[in-house]
Amino acid sequence: MSAIFYFFMVLSYYITTIFTVKLTSYMSQKELKVLIIGGGLAGLTSAIHLIKDGFEVTLIEKNPYPKHKVCGEYISNEVLSYLEKLGVYPFDHQAKKIDKFQFSSVSGATLDITLPLGGFGMSRYALDALMVNQAIKLGVYVQQATVTDVQFKEDQFQVTTNTHQKYTADYVLGAFGKRSSMDITLSRKFIKKKSAWLGVKAHYKSDFPDDLVALHNFNGGYCGLSKVETDHVNACYLADYASFKKYKNIEEYQQEVLYKNKALKHFFENSEMVFEAPVTISQISFDKKEPIVDHIFMIGDSAGLIHPLCGNGMAMAIHSAKIISSLLVQQKSYTLTRSQLEQHYTKAWNDAFQKRLNIGRWIQNALQHKRLTRMGVSIVSTSPYLLKTIIKSTHGTALV
Repeated sequence: MSAIFYFFMVLSYYITTIFTVKLTSYMSQKELKVLIIGGGLAGLTSAIHLIKDGFEVTLIEKNPYPKHKVCGEYISNEVLSYLEKLGVYPFDHQAKKIDKFQFSSVSGATLDITLPLGGFGMSRYALDALMVNQAIKLGVYVQQATVTDVQFKEDQFQVTTNTHQKYTADYVLGAFGKRSSMDITLSRKFIKKKSAWLGVKAHYKSDFPDDLVALHNFNGGYCGLSKVETDHVNACYLADYASFKKYKNIEEYQQEVLYKNKALKHFFENSEMVFEAPVTISQISFDKKEPIVDHIFMIGDSAGLIHPLCGNGMAMAIHSAKIISSLLVQQKSYTLTRSQLEQHYTKAWNDAFQKRLNIGRWIQNALQHKRLTRMGVSIVSTSPYLLKTIIKSTHGTALV
């Protein structure tokens, strides 16, 4: 009897131990809560990635979906396979395959090349809608509100919104874009400086190739053109605010400044705007930003904004979301301290983007010197090799 009793005691112990380990593992997975502030490309990417790996994810976005945003709407193929792994298939939703690039000087002299990696054209209106629907389908809790306060106490976050709702989370990701009230709340350095740049964007009906992205320079800025899923052309340009404010309105500015580039003059004179009015954003800052602030992991434009001339901001936002999401998934298996996790993210972020951002910042500074800009643009517009080298230096390899 004693042997049988002992056998059942041991069996009961192992069953209880295995059940407890599995239950503890399950509970620890469910207890890992991530709150994402901002529902653009970076925020949505992280939300989808993390929910697929068993996290409890809340995403708070202040604007309703979908919404047009000032954005180049060309995305490098470096993130395509990763998006498809997340269940987001741009080409199933009429995204345009783009593999040609045209560059022009201020005078309109053009240079055409084949893109080293290529990309696709899709409006933020469509892509954000596609991604938020995927996130909701997978179980992400999406809330329309504005975050008004974030407190970090006893290794946990307390987040409050303008609707007086309160959330707790183990980790918070900051994906609130180029410039936000959250930057003021967090007393970030760049937000205290005035920026010289203004962004303008609209869609047009135009006879324009599906497979081309064009970058046309003008005095004080440049304009990008590419087709999106609606067959409309997205025209998005960055302008020096000091020169822009000399004119009464956007239309006058375009005619007096952009039209000096004959390629842009031809485009605007032979196109019909489909927006009621262009979408604009001011105070675009390319200053250095911290990838972590008060234990909040910054992703996308919140972590650093590459000059749009480099044509890779959307892919970088998605890539940065992958970096932090992958680290958080690893955190579930390898128990790192918060400090160690923050160190890993800072290093991974810098390794992936610091060189690109430095190049972008150099280009941005050069654009503020007209003589230097004219000389640089003239050289680039006559050298396919140099142009491809610049493109490669500001783009990554395909994510897996």
